[in-house]
Amino acid sequence: MRWGALLCTVLLAAGTAAAAAFPDMLGRSVPVPDGPLRLVSLAPSLTETAFALGRGDWVVGVSEACDYPAAARTRPKVGSIATPNLERIVQLQPDLVLTSAEANTRETLSQLERLRLPVFAVKPEGLEGILASIRLLGAALRAETGASSAIRDIRERVAGVRGKVADRIRPRVLYLIWADPPIAAGPATFIHDLLELAGGLNVVQERTARYLPLGWEEIVARRPEAILVAAHQGGEGSAALAQGNRAVWSGWQSLPAVKTGRVVSLPGDTILRPGPRVAEGVERLARAIHPEAFVTRETP
Repeated sequence: MRWGALLCTVLLAAGTAAAAAFPDMLGRSVPVPDGPLRLVSLAPSLTETAFALGRGDWVVGVSEACDYPAAARTRPKVGSIATPNLERIVQLQPDLVLTSAEANTRETLSQLERLRLPVFAVKPEGLEGILASIRLLGAALRAETGASSAIRDIRERVAGVRGKVADRIRPRVLYLIWADPPIAAGPATFIHDLLELAGGLNVVQERTARYLPLGWEEIVARRPEAILVAAHQGGEGSAALAQGNRAVWSGWQSLPAVKTGRVVSLPGDTILRPGPRVAEGVERLARAIHPEAFVTRETP
């Protein structure tokens, strides 16, 4: 379907309901009518947030990567995160499309704007940015109470983790979002903030680095004391490394993380998705970085 035909479809489907303006995280003022709304979410973190806020029944379309909670898998799919199907989105007649600067491209946002679809965009930077995204989306979806409750729960759980690791030596940590080829999370990502909250010291210190491809020689030079590998759906790209496969690591026995067996696979969903399960992600990171802090002592 050509752009002109798509735009005509949008204009014909547009309702006349009054809309209030809400700021998103790109500094845009977004008109959002009173609910119930028809929501299309293009990022897993935003789908999870909508459900956590009690607005799951408003979600009428999601990206192919949106798989949590279970109910999200039943929603119509609108293509991949990187290249959503615009025609399918228009057919769903959304009142609001949710996008994330962390997951979706700027081109996708521009295409949706050219179609005159209301788009609410978030840009979560660090834990506070994640909490701000939940708060702003809660306001736009008239779910302030749910947002406040979710934020309070996250803060309490993260504070509990920080209390457990506060007085411990911070080991040098390499977090790989992908293992083959190795791609590490850098300081310009929210993951860097989560690593610090979990009591780790990111071996990637280049301030402007986001997701940094690393050669094996570079990994050896950084001497990580713990290597955490994101396990994606099906385990692609991480299984050999995360399981400490000797064939993979035989040439890297000088690495402190390999010497001590601190190569750990962690489910990527709660860590790589800047949404309401972020506290669970921090807990998982902390348990991998400081396992001794989470040992339950038996009562005599």
